[in-house]
Formats: sequence, C-alpha cells, structure tokens
Amino acid sequence: MYRSILVPLDGSLPSEQSLPYATALARRSGAELQLAYVHTPLLLGEGTLYLGTPDVQLWEDEKKYLKSVVDRLQKVELNKVSAHVLEGPIADTLQEHALSKGCDLVVMTTHGRGPVSRFWLGSVADQLVHRLPIPLLLIHTREEIPLPATEPEVRNILVALDGTPTAEQILQPAGALGKLMGASCTLLRVVPSVVPHVVYTEVAVDTALADKLRAEARVYLQRVAESLRDQGFDVQTRIIAHAHPATAILNEASSGEYDLLALETHGRRGLSRLFLGSVADKVVRGATVPVLVHRCLPD
Repeated sequence: MYRSILVPLDGSLPSEQSLPYATALARRSGAELQLAYVHTPLLLGEGTLYLGTPDVQLWEDEKKYLKSVVDRLQKVELNKVSAHVLEGPIADTLQEHALSKGCDLVVMTTHGRGPVSRFWLGSVADQLVHRLPIPLLLIHTREEIPLPATEPEVRNILVALDGTPTAEQILQPAGALGKLMGASCTLLRVVPSVVPHVVYTEVAVDTALADKLRAEARVYLQRVAESLRDQGFDVQTRIIAHAHPATAILNEASSGEYDLLALETHGRRGLSRLFLGSVADKVVRGATVPVLVHRCLPD
C-alpha cells in the first residue's frame, strides 16, 4: 500500500493538523513518514538574498523544529520517521523531493497560518494538485489542534464519479486508504437536473429523460460497486440530480455521513467534468472533510 508518506510542515500548529492522518496511515501500513520543511532564505529587500548568520540560524531553527516533531512522533511509537529541511521554490522543491524519494502519498493541510502562511490552497497545495502524479490527502485546518497520537476516524469515504474511466482512477487510491482505515465506500454520481420546458401555458418536465439518466447512472454505479465488492469492500451507491455537480457533492459530503471525500482531477482545465478549475477545484476548496485528490496522467 504505502511505503513512504510525505508531510510538508511550515512550523505552525495548523500545518501539524495533517499529522494524525499521516501517522495513522503510516502506522497501519508500516510506511516511512517523511517530514519536510522548505527553507526560504532571508531577504534584505528588493529580492536580495541575505545569506549571513541570521539565515544560518533560521536554518538551524528549522532543523530543530523538525527534530522536535520527530521526537514527539517517536514517543507515540512511530519509529520510521525522517526529517528534511529543503531549499528552493516551495512547490517545485516538494514535488522533486516526493518523486525522488519514491513517496506514494502526500498528506498536508490546506491553510497554513504560520508567520508566512505558505501552505494554503491556491498556492502550494494547489500547485501540487496540478503537478504530482501521486495522491494528495488535503486536511482543512480547524480551530482545535488534534494531537498526533489521536487516531482519526475514517468510517465512510464518499467517492465522486462522473461515469468516465478517467474519474474511476480515484478508486485505487481511495480503496487503498479505505482498506487501511477499515472504511466503507459510497459511490456518488451526480446526474444533470432535467430543465423544465414550457408547453403552451404549462411547465412540463421531461420525466422520461430524467428516468433515463437515473437508470444509466444506476447501472454504471452497480457495475463499479460490484467490482469493488469482489475486492472485499463494503460499498453503497448514491445518485443525486442537480444542476451544479460541485454543489451536490459538497452538500452530500457535509451531511455528516462521511469522514473523507475522494475524487480524480486532470490538474488542468477544459478536459473533463471533474477537473481542477471547475468541479474538483470547487469541491477541494469548499469541503468540510479531508479530501483525497489524485491527478490522472495523460494517455
């Protein structure tokens, strides 16, 4: 399943809210946990780098910070932990590290509130979703700070599908995470709302078309569900008719029945109904539960 999990940190407590999920997955899979802090050199102004003693001290402080996190994790019997202070453009550096070290999952928060607020969606997390060919588990920050030893509950994963083989690529990473956490899975298909049309002075709805869309979605979801059940998963299906897929997915995810949301994205625009900048982008930004997102590779 997982061999190496990357956890980017920025020195702030909100960024550490990813640790309970990362440690739970590492503990259950036996994966190494790689903590990464991307050092940003001090600036004198006008983009001039300052490479003197204060910058060296900052580098040392960042290493001490990561060591303190490693020490905390080892106290909760997590021993396969490494710490890395990296340098360079944040997203580029994290991407290079993840790929060069063979990481197969990145777990990070989406709203850092440290001194430089670097890890927020629309910046680093957004760039990584666009670029990385490995899954990202994005944790939205909350006011309360959970302890790393706190085991998060993942009982039911909502998987958004759009009926295409592209969207189905999320099933493998969602299944891997679900199997580790002992979670069931709900497959969601949003079908378009049938637009009423005016017949003389009355408004009529094409019920035949609505029934056809639901029937097609039902057959599709049952096929996918049976494939997952054959692999030992507990799977349910859900069909929702809505004019706006992102709204429907967010409403369903916030119902209280799900602990995690999963969906596929192209990581670029204009190619699918589940693509960043449209449905996936709105869902990742608006979700109140953790989101597992995976960028499909081009054919």
